[in-house]
Amino acid sequence: MVEQVQRRERRIRVLLAKPGLDGHDRGLLILARAFRDAGMEVVYGGILRSPEEVVEIAIQEDVDVVALSLHNADHIPNFIRVARLLREKGAGDKVVVGGGIIPPEDKPVLESEGISGNFGPGTPIDVIIDHIVERVRRERWREVV
Repeated sequence: MVEQVQRRERRIRVLLAKPGLDGHDRGLLILARAFRDAGMEVVYGGILRSPEEVVEIAIQEDVDVVALSLHNADHIPNFIRVARLLREKGAGDKVVVGGGIIPPEDKPVLESEGISGNFGPGTPIDVIIDHIVERVRRERWREVV
């Protein structure tokens, strides 16, 4: 997997952030380390960010992926706002993935806005990394996967 991520000249850049009112950062910290260990560059956007702040960081840092997480049942408005703002600001080519406490019935709503993954607690890290790598290779780098 690390070879897959680092095979290109430019490493995958991932922004990790929690848009909205969720002060739990343990999951983000675990993901930050796992993504780094897999050869990705990690931008830690942190907790308690507005969707506007997340988008601004994503654009300023020129990330490939915006990885969002929430555990407070506010994922639909916050994740969708991030995805829509990215498109409005001409950055709709950035991959948006979600995670947290997301009920199965909410996943199609998020996916219809281009937010994929929507991983829950206990998802193996390799599954998340593979998902990100595949989407970036296909959608950002336009490689045949």
